[in-house]
Amino acid sequence: MARRASRTPTERELEILRVLWDRGPSTVRQVNEALNERMRTGYTTTLKLMQIMRDKGLVQRDPTRRPQVYCAAVSRDGAQKQIVRDLLDRVFEGSADAMVMQVLSARKATPEELAEIRRLIDEHEEHKP
Repeated sequence: MARRASRTPTERELEILRVLWDRGPSTVRQVNEALNERMRTGYTTTLKLMQIMRDKGLVQRDPTRRPQVYCAAVSRDGAQKQIVRDLLDRVFEGSADAMVMQVLSARKATPEELAEIRRLIDEHEEHKP
């Protein structure tokens, strides 16, 4: 059975998005050079990934500029929400409480993180109908 195309970024696509979020609009060569600071990646691999990402709607390309310049089409926050929704649906069958319990049991949260979680829960409860 053919796999359904996903708009959720893969790990490699996230690396490219991080470069674009941090540096802003960039050419493929600039993205590739930034990636190579952390891991070895070929130029053609970066180009192919960015073309796939354009098809998925994750990046946009300015066709009027040479060399072509790409920018992130999704915000960091938007991508994180998309990934969390996908994880929630695929792994936790839509159960937010099961997911939160796993997150909290996987790594000890700092007092600051727990305070922020409590604040978000309080805020969420205040906005309930």
